[in-house]
Amino acid sequence: MFRYFIALQYDGSNYHGWQVQENAHSVQAEINQALSTFLQQDMMITGAGRTDTGVHARQMFAHFDLDQEVDTQLLQFKLNALLPFDIACDRVFPVPAETHARFSATSRTYEYWITKRKDPFLQNKAWYFSGDLDLELMNQGAAELLKHTDFSCFSKSHTDTYTNDCDLMFAEWKQTDDLLIFTIRANRFLRNMVRAIVGTLVTLGQHKISLNDLTTIVESKDRSNAGSSAPAHGLYLTAVDYPREVFHG
Repeated sequence: MFRYFIALQYDGSNYHGWQVQENAHSVQAEINQALSTFLQQDMMITGAGRTDTGVHARQMFAHFDLDQEVDTQLLQFKLNALLPFDIACDRVFPVPAETHARFSATSRTYEYWITKRKDPFLQNKAWYFSGDLDLELMNQGAAELLKHTDFSCFSKSHTDTYTNDCDLMFAEWKQTDDLLIFTIRANRFLRNMVRAIVGTLVTLGQHKISLNDLTTIVESKDRSNAGSSAPAHGLYLTAVDYPREVFHG
């Protein structure tokens, strides 16, 4: 068997998330259909992770197996011809047979966008939030998160994860004009984790909670103590990292 990776981008506005679901439009289903059409056999790709309804990806990887080699440049061209305009295939390339799109990844990076100004071109692309926010305090809160590993308080309940521990490597807010961008990187993320973190840090930035409150929330391991989840449409998966040999043989 030959294993291939697909590098992808998509606008998640029109999809009920990444994962195939019954009676719902998903990104994975669109790619499965395009791949099956070109290869003339039923195909099921495995993604690097799952994004929720309305979430976007500037970089996503998926793998699939074939019993014969394929022209990767032709496959990329055909996929882009078959896929809707809001999903793009950047590259198709062979990887070692044991490489797994999800389990071989070493880190994932997300961005969350907040626009302080009503902008029609950012509709479904950023959270319009016109209230005052203390960005310095929000960055202090982001730094506080780096001291912890158990993020149960930011996870959806009753998920099938074996642990709620994550190695959080980076978390920071930056502002450019009217746009606030939160960047966060970890080895793994829990379901709804980034949006819950953003919502809680926004609450901090409104001075509705203190830094000590944030620490107490994390240590409580209770989702009901954290802030509301930020809207999905401001969230972007921006990078999935793998060991060097995945890309260089």
